Amino acid sequence: MRWTALLVAALPVAALPVSASAQTAAVPAPEASAQGDVAVTIYQDGQSLVQDTRQLDLTAGRTRQEFPDVSAQIRSETVTLSGPGLGIVEQNFDYDLLTPRKLMEKAVGSVVTIVRTNPATGAETREQARVLAANGGIVLQIGNRIEVLRDDGLPVRVIFDKVPENLRARPTLSVTLQVARAGRVPATLTYLTPGLGWTSDYVTLFDEAKGSIDMQGWVTLTNSTGTDFRNADVLLVAGRTAGPRAPRVDFGDTTIEQAGTESGTRERLGDYYLYPLAARTTIANAQQKQVSFLDVKGAAARKAYEWSNYWLGTNADPRSATSVLKFSTSREGGLGDQLPSGTIRVYMRDARGDPQFIGESRVDAAPMGSAMSIRTGDAFDVKGTATVVERKRLSSKRWQTTMRYDFTNARPAEVTVDLAQSGLWGDVRIAEASLAGERVSAERMEWKVPVPANGKASVTIVFDTRF
Repeated sequence: MRWTALLVAALPVAALPVSASAQTAAVPAPEASAQGDVAVTIYQDGQSLVQDTRQLDLTAGRTRQEFPDVSAQIRSETVTLSGPGLGIVEQNFDYDLLTPRKLMEKAVGSVVTIVRTNPATGAETREQARVLAANGGIVLQIGNRIEVLRDDGLPVRVIFDKVPENLRARPTLSVTLQVARAGRVPATLTYLTPGLGWTSDYVTLFDEAKGSIDMQGWVTLTNSTGTDFRNADVLLVAGRTAGPRAPRVDFGDTTIEQAGTESGTRERLGDYYLYPLAARTTIANAQQKQVSFLDVKGAAARKAYEWSNYWLGTNADPRSATSVLKFSTSREGGLGDQLPSGTIRVYMRDARGDPQFIGESRVDAAPMGSAMSIRTGDAFDVKGTATVVERKRLSSKRWQTTMRYDFTNARPAEVTVDLAQSGLWGDVRIAEASLAGERVSAERMEWKVPVPANGKASVTIVFDTRF
């Protein structure tokens, strides 16, 4: 509603009739930060570990200490504070942040000043009003009348005489400490928070003539915690951690044909890979930041076509084969690195030499040495059908199905279609085949079908099924 926008105009410190010292305490300068030496470990599930070391001037005995500029989404149950001679007695997180709406809600029962401006003359009139309600609208008592602060487009400001004590300009953690000795103490505040995350994005330029790819890997940092983390030492953790805040991401049809078995040189933490940023950086709230972590030139790659039939049935309508980019993450002849989960976007140069986008695919975490198959889209000129030629019942638990797969190629060069037949559950054997294939899993077989330029090709296979 408009009244929220009108309140914003009344909120700057200069508009509040309070003393200068009270202004400083209630609304700290926006450029000031109470954070100390900050280290942030960011996991791919959107959860992060913050370690903030601050220098505290403390008196001996029991004392209350405030920690502004913590995450507005802090998981207070995960907070620890460590330092010589320090013990935590009690802690509170003040999550009511200073906003126009909150300020008005906290003013219910209090008296504020309503300032109206005559749009014709610019003259201001002021009235004292008691706030009766701020639930879905502002209800005021002005003298003996009750008035609703209307959304009528007229310039209206609301002036408050103070900021309520339980409203904070910045997210603040309050801790009651038992201090053994007075003096300056280095204290490390540690907590978990959602709202910080990172993803991997890969930009891949495919050169079909050379059979190679150039790949650039980018880390994209995001911050929605409500707090800036300034000059932070940032460590990224690749892998999926368990826990209520770490839902599993379904990547659908995986882009990994065969998982690798090579060990990389990057630092590990248990079963996770670590990616420390080379230099300290500021992760501002509501900001995206990108950092390069992979840059490979001229890795071997090839284009292929895939066509799948998902059960022993007829698919009579011509269906496009899937255009696929295949490469390896191995040390020899590949990218030479493991790939954190993310999105791979593929480009090719057109006849003018300009890179053009041809497709993208999600990829799960791929160890070094993995065989990758990136599906970029449907092939315009390569199509296929599947036909049940004959299905015979040989006994009560045995069937024989004759399948024919037909492919067309409108391209001026020969292509090879990787034909996959899945759904082969139970005891399924090949009785006859016009082309040799291989079983790649318990329920899937594949054949490599050459299709001539501007031509056709067919494969006939007889499946013997026992159950």
